[in-house]
Amino acid sequence: MARIEIIYFSGYGHTAKQAQAVLDGAQSKADARLWAVPDDGVVSDALWAAADAADALIFGAPTYMGGVPWQFKRFIDASSGRWQERKWASKITGGFTNSASAVGDKGETMNYLRTFTGQHGMLWVPLNQAPANMLNSGPDDRNFAGGSSGALAISPADARPDQAPGKGDLQSAHDYGAYIAGIAQLHAAR
Repeated sequence: MARIEIIYFSGYGHTAKQAQAVLDGAQSKADARLWAVPDDGVVSDALWAAADAADALIFGAPTYMGGVPWQFKRFIDASSGRWQERKWASKITGGFTNSASAVGDKGETMNYLRTFTGQHGMLWVPLNQAPANMLNSGPDDRNFAGGSSGALAISPADARPDQAPGKGDLQSAHDYGAYIAGIAQLHAAR
């Protein structure tokens, strides 16, 4: 069974809820665990060891001011030793993000995550979900934000984590976790 580590930062709890949905989907097909990047951005030795041993790594962070928060960036910068040793090369990877606005420059965060994982030589898995872009589409529909690079979620600035992200965004995150897990299973079996 493929082993998947989901590493995320959540400032207000909304991205943690999205990460849980990714985990639930991934666990339907693989051995998956969640790791929260702490408020100081310094992760444990246990997280590094788990990431090194994983078949797939999924990264998530909210979009703040057009990019990942400094705590998640600190974790990413600390991975440079692994980059130098190519420890994560050829692992399956993907990502997710959340912001208060429908667009909220989430694409910038996703591009950043894809560049980061590309530098490590990882194999990015796109969302593979059609956008909910019809006249009768709404926030309860999967992939309402219409992304293709990874799971995107919308959590209005005044919403509590029990209110957002919405049903469609969580379903999209769940299905993305399951999709990555299926690919990781195939990749691990080769």
